[in-house]
Amino acid sequence: MIQKRILVRDRVRVPPQTGWSWIDRRFVPEQSERLSREALLLYFFLCSVADQHGLSFYGDTTLTARLRMNAAALSQARDELLSRDLIAHQPPLVQVLSLPPHPSGQRRPPTPRQTSAGQGLFQLRDVLREAVARRRGDSQNQEAP
Repeated sequence: MIQKRILVRDRVRVPPQTGWSWIDRRFVPEQSERLSREALLLYFFLCSVADQHGLSFYGDTTLTARLRMNAAALSQARDELLSRDLIAHQPPLVQVLSLPPHPSGQRRPPTPRQTSAGQGLFQLRDVLREAVARRRGDSQNQEAP
């Protein structure tokens, strides 16, 4: 088992006095594998800018510029999040929703990282790398005869 220890003591994260965000630790094991890279990026962005109720109001022009994706990709990513019941959208508002409950008896087995002392703590870098690798693998499998 990995022993956790603070690596940089003078840079430990502390929630600011006003305005901070979070991502439910269930998101990665329960939702991330089902989402495209663009939907993951949009979800993480919306979580990072949302207020305490999950609300934000970034327009499409700002989102496409900040996320470096075109309007069609943004629309598809938003539709993906809507269909997975992860966000609600009534322009100009977007609300990041609480994660859907586990279907009874449908809980996925834990991955090795989830069974470590961190119990579900992941670095965003690792999540995005895994998502990109999965998407590349999917596209290579589709191209094979």
